Amino acid sequence: MIARHDESASPPWTHFAHDADIGVSGRGRTAPEAFENAALALTAIVTDAEVRPTVHVTVACRRSNLELLFVDWLDSIIYEMAVRQMLFGRFKVRIDGDALIGELWGEPVDVARHAPACEPKGATLTALEVTRGADGTWTARCVVDV
Repeated sequence: MIARHDESASPPWTHFAHDADIGVSGRGRTAPEAFENAALALTAIVTDAEVRPTVHVTVACRRSNLELLFVDWLDSIIYEMAVRQMLFGRFKVRIDGDALIGELWGEPVDVARHAPACEPKGATLTALEVTRGADGTWTARCVVDV
C-alpha cells in the first residue's frame, strides 16, 4: 500500500486547510479503519511518493476516549518518523477499550525519491473529532502542526 489515493474513487482520507497548519481526516467502516486512513493522510502531507513497507514498527497508546486516542496515534507516528527518520505508508490499528495497538510499515526517508515537503510536528486538539455518521461510517480528523 502506498500513501496515495485513487483519484477516480472517493478517497478514504482528505486534507483540509487550517491557517499555517493542515488538517487530516480519515474515513472507514470502523474507528480503527478511520484511524488508519487518517495516518495515510498524515504521510501524504510529507510525500506523494510511494512508501515501501520494508520496516515494521509497533506502537501502543492508551487514553480515556477515542478522540484523545486518535491524537496519541498520530503523535506516535510522528514520533517514529522523527526518531527513525522514516516514512510509513501502511497501517493497521486495533482498539480494545482505551488501548490502541498500531502497526506501521515503511522505509527510511530517501530525500531524492520522497522529496519531503514538510515535517509534521504534532497532532493538535484543533478541529478534533472522532464520530460515527448516520450511515455507520466513522470519521477521525484533526489539525496537524507542520
